[in-house]
Amino acid sequence: MSQELEESLNLLSNDWFVDPIIKNFILGNRSDVTDFAIKVRDVIFHIPYLTNDDSYILWKCYWPDCHNCCNRQGRLPLTSNDLVTISTRLKYQKVSDFIKNETNIATWQEKGPSDNSATTMTMINLKRKKDESIEEDGTHISCRFLDEKGYCGLHPARPGVCFLYPFSSWLENERGRARVHATFQFTGDCPGFYLSKSIGTMKEILLEYSKIIYDYNMSSNRTTRENFGFVTIGF
Repeated sequence: MSQELEESLNLLSNDWFVDPIIKNFILGNRSDVTDFAIKVRDVIFHIPYLTNDDSYILWKCYWPDCHNCCNRQGRLPLTSNDLVTISTRLKYQKVSDFIKNETNIATWQEKGPSDNSATTMTMINLKRKKDESIEEDGTHISCRFLDEKGYCGLHPARPGVCFLYPFSSWLENERGRARVHATFQFTGDCPGFYLSKSIGTMKEILLEYSKIIYDYNMSSNRTTRENFGFVTIGF
């Protein structure tokens, strides 16, 4: 994994400045990282804090100058809402025809909120290229709906997971109540991460994404209940 991250960071640095401190963090070379948790509306965000530098790692988006998240897609899992909105956007009369022609079913593992847990996901994924095979799932492929100017041909019906980037999120049961948590994905592909002494510089972004992340998790939860996907948590 570290080799893949280093390759991604090297590609990123061809076009963008990558802070050496953040690069070392992404590559796992920092031992002074703590988790700063902050609740924004209905989401608890976990923000990396580097104690030796007295700095948070924060994020902002550089679109349209950057669209690396679309150029180097890993996979695009779809919620039941996505199946309806995207099939309509692509002018399918039946969702079943859209699933047959435009998607794959893939299974993969995601690291859980603790080092000892892992979540196995089985979801319907949007094909990032017309002839994408199951074996290509999880590999870097440029999304076929991305145009030369960095615009999405599906927007505003693009998959919910696209709106979520660069956050990843999960649900935890806290005293019988579902609590949504979120943290950054550090794939080495995004130039938007920066250091700050104050988390206040990201306040508006956290407010905006708290709704996006909460709604996505509720939609994902409904998707598994409707048997469009399966989630297994192991320890």
